[in-house]
Amino acid sequence: MSPTQAGAPGETRVFGIRHHGPGSARSLRLALEEFRPDTILIEGPADADPLVIHTAAASMAPPVALLGYVSDEPARAAFWPYAVFSPEWQALRYAVDNDVPVRFCDLPAAQVLAVDDRTGGRDALAELAAAGGYDDAERWWDAVVESTTDVGTFEAIAEAMAALRESAIVEPETGPGAGPTGTPETGDGTATAGNPPAGEFPAASAERAGNDDPGVLPAAELPGELPRPSAEKAGDPEPPHPEPLILDRHTLIREAHMRQVLRKARKDGARRIAVVCGAWHAPALQEPLGPAAADSRLLKGLPKVKATLTWVPWTHSRLAAASGYGAGVTSPGWYHHLFTETERPIASWLTKVAGVLRGHDLPVSSAHIIEAVRLAEALAALRARPLAGLSEVTEATRAVLCEGDDTALRLVGTELVVGEALGAVPPEAPTVPLEADLRAAARTLRLKQEALVRTLDLDLRKERDIGRSRLLHRLRLLGVHWGTPGAGTVQSKGTFRETWELRWEPEFAVRVIEASRWGTTVQAAAEAKILDTAARSGSGVTELTEALEFALLAELPGALDGLIARLGSAAAVDHDMTHLLAALPGLLRTLRYGDVRGTDTSALTHVADSMLVRICAGLPAAVTGLGDDTAAALRDQLDTATTAIHTRDHAESTERWLSVLARLADRPDVHGLLVGRTVRLLCDADRIDTEEAARRLSAALSVGNTAPAKAAWVDGFVGGRGLVLVHDRALLQLIDGWLAGLSEEQFVEVVPLLRRTFGAFESGERRAIGEAVRDGRPAATAAATETDPARGLLALRTVADILGVPA
Repeated sequence: MSPTQAGAPGETRVFGIRHHGPGSARSLRLALEEFRPDTILIEGPADADPLVIHTAAASMAPPVALLGYVSDEPARAAFWPYAVFSPEWQALRYAVDNDVPVRFCDLPAAQVLAVDDRTGGRDALAELAAAGGYDDAERWWDAVVESTTDVGTFEAIAEAMAALRESAIVEPETGPGAGPTGTPETGDGTATAGNPPAGEFPAASAERAGNDDPGVLPAAELPGELPRPSAEKAGDPEPPHPEPLILDRHTLIREAHMRQVLRKARKDGARRIAVVCGAWHAPALQEPLGPAAADSRLLKGLPKVKATLTWVPWTHSRLAAASGYGAGVTSPGWYHHLFTETERPIASWLTKVAGVLRGHDLPVSSAHIIEAVRLAEALAALRARPLAGLSEVTEATRAVLCEGDDTALRLVGTELVVGEALGAVPPEAPTVPLEADLRAAARTLRLKQEALVRTLDLDLRKERDIGRSRLLHRLRLLGVHWGTPGAGTVQSKGTFRETWELRWEPEFAVRVIEASRWGTTVQAAAEAKILDTAARSGSGVTELTEALEFALLAELPGALDGLIARLGSAAAVDHDMTHLLAALPGLLRTLRYGDVRGTDTSALTHVADSMLVRICAGLPAAVTGLGDDTAAALRDQLDTATTAIHTRDHAESTERWLSVLARLADRPDVHGLLVGRTVRLLCDADRIDTEEAARRLSAALSVGNTAPAKAAWVDGFVGGRGLVLVHDRALLQLIDGWLAGLSEEQFVEVVPLLRRTFGAFESGERRAIGEAVRDGRPAATAAATETDPARGLLALRTVADILGVPA
């Protein structure tokens, strides 16, 4: 019986679809309106039935996803995503709008998450695509199904799937532990049990949530590229026979569960049942269903876990295989357009394309759009298609709007074909307390979860902005990187400005649930986590200082006392001066936040002062007997520590530090690199004048030192500070004279060190130093050594005669 005929009592209609298809969704909606079922069963986790009620909320806006996770282990999670053009979503909306009972009929999430049974498989649609002359199943489905609206398509699909299943091989049971779980999405358009055969509805596994592929395909794989129908040339070798389709136990167990739900619906009194499932399953759910005992044996003993389900926002890019973490749809933006734009979809699409190109300052006129529409429609007519598809509009876009430029076409693919849209779920949807607190804080601070990257400049003198900064820092600590600190776009001195790049990712929902074990509010969870991290045995002075700085940025008062106590204890027993020197700048930076953020940092003063005292006491002994690499590393630490101490602007601390540097500068047993740098630092702090610095440089370059030792001293003194030689000609002449006096052997020995020193200067500094050397050197030095006294005497006599004086 055709799906367009009126449903008889006791009739079951199975609508085989492929997930996320606008044509399937529109055809399914028409078929449901004609069939008028009294019960609808949808492929999806059966334990999600209580969540169906939320689809009726006005604030529910696709794309959204069902999230299932293990209650005691939130990292084990799976998503079942829906877009507005998903057939399953349209079935849900039809049921809600018409008050029709609706249930999910696939394996419950409690069983999906219990085991991880991943086996291989081939996409059955590839067989149909090959028969139709296409080498890409997705493009074939788009051309044949999604570009049309025909309720008769479901019957044809079911017949085709039945024919393919007749030749499939049933996978034998491999042991008592054999048994599938579901099809959590791996992120590349395939399910965890292999490619979802012919319209399989995949769930997206949270295990792939860290994938950060940008979602831009190579030119040969641009979204919407329709492979040409393949034709074998005469004489070509016969292609290898493809592997047979396999009916794995994963599929058999899922279909057994679907039949059991169907039997229960019939037993509960349903007469006209509509089943919406992946096309591959459609033949297995047709009446008659067969004996229930066989299905019961398949389902017996399946493992379970305690699972929790809820709705979470989703994005179009996460639906796209191009993004590396989707549900197998390469063109969700195009599909959304086809479903929502029923009047002149091609013209309106190409108008949007023109808008994208104009947004990137590319010239596109109305005439371009008109010609592109004509070309797309002509290509569709040549290919006997009722409507231009994505392949036709892509080719028209490349030829007319982009003038053959694949780079411009790539922009269209990223921003339109894939597109970006973030859904929304109602606040009454089930959630953990931490998520509720995050939502409330975001509302108060007017932070909107958006899928597109947005730059946020914060002025930390404003109450709302500092609240935003604290929230984003706390979330980063919890592993929810909603905001990423960026280079400030607003130039400002000090630390009154922060710049963030904001983008909300769907997988953050799982990370928030994971973080809920630390506390019920964002602040409490961040405090508990940072204290737990600091209490680990591997946390040293450097790690604790970083944690303390983070706690101040995020304003975690409940963690400060514990971190300060832990840092004080660690610093007291750490005898490595390099560890203390590495930690000191960060600790001193935290003292500045009391002025900018209004945070009380008085408790840090004692820790910072005591750490500086220990450094000053132990540094003289720590700098003896150092090799070149160790001395270079310590020089950088001295620079950083000096900058931090001067920035703090505490007279006693500055005096203590400069005093220890003066002691190092007078020591003959310290590496020349460090002595030269301490002299430079003391000169910059006005502890010694230029004349004293020149005297010390002259002494370091005297004949008593080796050439490498002299080069190390020079490197320490001027390394990274080329301007001092530009402005201080006396120092420059000393170095120039030393270099000019080197023998060939000595010069060859020291030139690598000097090249490293002077090569680090900026090009302008190097040019200025060269000009200063040229201008400051006597111009006729060589000629002065070649004098002729006799000729000179003649010249003197001639001058005397001219002047009228006796010679």
